[in-house]
Amino acid sequence: MQVAILAHEKFPDRAKTAVGILRYADYDVVAVLDRDRAGERVGDYLPDVQDAPIVAGMDDAPDADALVVGIAPIGGGFDDSWRADVRTALERGCDLVSGLHYFLEDDEEFARLAAENGCDIWDVRKPRDDLTVSKGVAKDVDAEVVLTVGTDCSVGKMTATLELLEAARERGADAGFIPTGQTGIMIDGWGNPIDRVVSDFAAGAVEEMILERGDEYDYLFVEGQGSIVHPAYSAVTCGILHGSMADKLVLCHEAGKEVIHGYESFSLPPISEYVSLYEDLARPVHETEVVAGAINTSGIEDGDAAREAIRLYESALGAPATDPVRHDADDVLEAIL
Repeated sequence: MQVAILAHEKFPDRAKTAVGILRYADYDVVAVLDRDRAGERVGDYLPDVQDAPIVAGMDDAPDADALVVGIAPIGGGFDDSWRADVRTALERGCDLVSGLHYFLEDDEEFARLAAENGCDIWDVRKPRDDLTVSKGVAKDVDAEVVLTVGTDCSVGKMTATLELLEAARERGADAGFIPTGQTGIMIDGWGNPIDRVVSDFAAGAVEEMILERGDEYDYLFVEGQGSIVHPAYSAVTCGILHGSMADKLVLCHEAGKEVIHGYESFSLPPISEYVSLYEDLARPVHETEVVAGAINTSGIEDGDAAREAIRLYESALGAPATDPVRHDADDVLEAIL
């Protein structure tokens, strides 16, 4: 499927959905919409993903089957400055794919245009109505469950999960993916959007996916969300931790990060404290341990400095760590598999 990705004023550093699609999805990306970078190319910023032109708006984009909203601001709201691009896409017969908390199918104008032009609207963050509470049985599946957890939101948990999944498969491991957020769901085509599920049902929504895939694979890599210390998102993190009943945890961190994203008055605790927090919180439901780490060094250009950041992270963590995008994951996989 050919898609255009909307990422106005955020590409690439604050457009993790767009970047995730460019790096991991099977879509053929024909253009990225970013009015601030029009005339440039994706490859100017991300040389390790599929290339595409960056254009000012949908009027300048080549023909596409769908427009994907590739950014998700805090709160997941819809910016009205995007309306003209969404309108143009629908008038051209493009389907819509969105991971916002604002559901495009509930927008009167978009719903009307979709009906008039035979377009589908997929609000990825819209959960099913039949979800329920956890039964506490995810531990009974055959698969070993590996969950990525974070020191903060937006540190690379989804990226680490997919990189480790790919590396495990390259080693011959029979491994599956459990998507819990909008980008992972867009990439894999299924999943439950845990940050939109009623809080009582969050653990159950994760458990449901574990049970669906747990006897089909030897390993399940579960996409983590948020952070247990995040003032806004900790409930999502806890729901995934308890619902997945993970056997092993991989702690994800961004090199140089010292404060909580969007809540800069809150400092990040020491890495060793995160290990205790996650293991202690999980223990009453299902005992687990942090066996490895993934660190995002994308903000460090110098290779030697990046390797030093990994070394320091390993030391603080007391476990093997890597940047799975920049380096191989051999030692981390040894700890996981």
